[in-house]
Amino acid sequence: MDNFQQTPVAELTENFIRAIGAEWMLITAGDAAACNTMTASWGFVGQMWGKPAAAVVIRPTRYTKEFVDAHERLTLSFFGPERRKALQYCGTHSGRDGDKIAEAGLSVTATDAGTPAIAEARLVLECRKMYADTLREEAFLDPEPVGQWYPLRDFHTLYIVEIERAYVRAQPAARS
Repeated sequence: MDNFQQTPVAELTENFIRAIGAEWMLITAGDAAACNTMTASWGFVGQMWGKPAAAVVIRPTRYTKEFVDAHERLTLSFFGPERRKALQYCGTHSGRDGDKIAEAGLSVTATDAGTPAIAEARLVLECRKMYADTLREEAFLDPEPVGQWYPLRDFHTLYIVEIERAYVRAQPAARS
């Protein structure tokens, strides 16, 4: 990935609560032939099963879910505030209807393993799926989220993914 430096995952200092909840991220999956991305503002990063991990949720109607389900890996891309409109676009338009990545003013690159990622990101996490399951109404211990977020009972699929690699945008060299 041009303009990125691979960084040890354990050395990341990102505030993921802010980055995911306030700044949002793009979940991207696919291959060299085709990929799709979607905006997400829910998820978390931490440790699971002795590995650096993330959890993301995707509704069954999202086109990106087809790509996530069909491929072993996905990327999570994080941006600065200058890309907010692009993330809004990717969150309100479907890739079924056209090339929403290009229409949002973004472009696709690939990780060393060939996983598609968004080239304009400041941070990309390359992830391998470890677990997937659909949230179930009967498993909610607090019923409030069901009424608030699932009036159509279109429960998300939860994916727990191992963060295999982190790519940080390289800072331009200082001019002398």
